[in-house]
Amino acid sequence: MSSDEDARRSVDMLLRILNLGSTEARTTEDIFTGSSHPMPTGRIYGGQVLGQSIIAAERTMPTGRVPHSMHGYFLRAGDATQGVTFAVDRIHDGRSFSTRRAQAYQNGVPIFSMIASFQDENPGIEHAEPLPDGIPDPDTLRPDEELSDGIPPLSVRMLSERPVDMRHVEGPLYLHADPERRARQAVWMRLRAPFPDDPALHRAALAYLSDMSIQESILRAHGLSWATPGLKVASLDHAMWWHRPGRVDDWLLYVQESPNARGGRGLATGRIYDREGRLVASVAQEITVRVPQE
Repeated sequence: MSSDEDARRSVDMLLRILNLGSTEARTTEDIFTGSSHPMPTGRIYGGQVLGQSIIAAERTMPTGRVPHSMHGYFLRAGDATQGVTFAVDRIHDGRSFSTRRAQAYQNGVPIFSMIASFQDENPGIEHAEPLPDGIPDPDTLRPDEELSDGIPPLSVRMLSERPVDMRHVEGPLYLHADPERRARQAVWMRLRAPFPDDPALHRAALAYLSDMSIQESILRAHGLSWATPGLKVASLDHAMWWHRPGRVDDWLLYVQESPNARGGRGLATGRIYDREGRLVASVAQEITVRVPQE
């Protein structure tokens, strides 16, 4: 199979997991079902339930009302061999804003819980932090999978089968730590194949992308790589704010930094820009980091 066919297949997989099924609405909640895409680790990728939860919540919206923020907690590790059920509570519908709670379940217990807010599109005040200077063009950088020499086969498979073309500006952390120990990095990313024009799908896919690599600003600050023996990393929560429309099948720059780490937890923040320098979204995530003591 050609690389173009592999890319199309991986993006079609993302479309399948975002295409939720629905059941009859209950008195207090709407129920949706979704599939999981295979993961070599056997654990659901967090971005999957982020994107699916936003799709489920947006399915209950009045026409024209779109998400502007979400705050979620990862409660349990999900099983990538099983589907996921989503229950959406219609908490509030006001004149301009709506609020929804979405919970993802497997085997009858919640694995993820989210509250999201939606708003009608209205004009108003506007400003944005500009795109940082000195960022190289993505076409001058090699794709991450071309820098995978020496990576274990399981990790190589994760890189080659994901629907995202990622290119680290400072170089990836798959095998080697950053000797400069800087608590920041920038990553170009886009889907490997064209995506439908539906803005709701692009918003959900952006949530899917937002969970990729954001943890690495914390690792860089402490001279860690993903291959550090005994390293254990798990996402605790995730927050996202959609600012402007953006296409996930065109290049996006994910600028990330870590302002703090303490008590085995690290906080990472990120800003996502399109290629023209418009700020599309902001992200924050806290993770647990466990490093064996020497």
